[in-house]
Amino acid sequence: MVKYALWTNDVETTSIWHNTLRDETGLKAWKEGMPVLLDIYRRHNIRSTFFFTGHIARLYPDMVRMILQDGHEVGSHSFSHKKEDGLDALPFKAQLYQLQTSKKILEDISGQEVISFRSPALRVGENTARALIESGYRIDSSVASQRFDFFLSFGSRKKFKWLAAPRLPYRVDENNIFKKGNSPLVEVPLSATLFPYTSTTMRVFPFITGVQRHLSHRENNWNGKPIVFDIHPNEFLDESGEKRAIERRNSNLFAYLLKDVLRSKLKMKNLGPAAAPLYEQEISFYARRGYISVPLQTYCRETGLFGPLGAPTKQAELQ
Repeated sequence: MVKYALWTNDVETTSIWHNTLRDETGLKAWKEGMPVLLDIYRRHNIRSTFFFTGHIARLYPDMVRMILQDGHEVGSHSFSHKKEDGLDALPFKAQLYQLQTSKKILEDISGQEVISFRSPALRVGENTARALIESGYRIDSSVASQRFDFFLSFGSRKKFKWLAAPRLPYRVDENNIFKKGNSPLVEVPLSATLFPYTSTTMRVFPFITGVQRHLSHRENNWNGKPIVFDIHPNEFLDESGEKRAIERRNSNLFAYLLKDVLRSKLKMKNLGPAAAPLYEQEISFYARRGYISVPLQTYCRETGLFGPLGAPTKQAELQ
């Protein structure tokens, strides 16, 4: 059985240091963060998927073009990463606007069809699967099965549905992205073991991440579940020389203390150059064990997840 470690990247204008969206940080992510990521991937022979917001792609189109020469996939991260534009908070037509606008911008820049999607902050709603299908996407990676966010992220109430979502990749129900169905949309869940298996956990709680990588490897040996890891180029940036003030994005005091103050302070650990060796440690663990790293689109084709509607796929047979 082929073992897959899928290293994915969310590209946006978020400043972790300032806890807000800043176009200046997007520029630094292009000029400083992306070269670090691409260099790591070249040295480890990795091809990956980069999910760009339409906003950052429109600002810095060469940031999208720079990944193409290395064989990486361009995916969509919606158009806006603003809190108020989370897909779980938008009506159907507004979701379509976010999805279709981003797709067109990215396709115009890359000259390639964009079929993979990840929602900002992993926020999806009841109509999101239908909106993705209508917008022409074939792959989503916004569900983190069996992940619990401890009320620290936006949309955390709806994310309780992650706890019951299938762990292995699946065709989604058009009316419920958290359940199996027979739609053309494939869900490739992010890896999680209650804690998210992401770069934030890697930086803040490296011991937990060490445990997670061994658990994920054992699970892969058991049922073939791919490793799906999420990182951001802005995590390699050092903006600590700039004066910092934590922006208040929540009117509720409890939510402000958890989601803005506490979460922001935790995310400072190993931010900047210190993140690179931690990430390479994760990659090397799986490389030594024979995992291959490809874009999401390639993974879905190689595993038969794009099989005929109504027919069992290779991955479904594992479930």
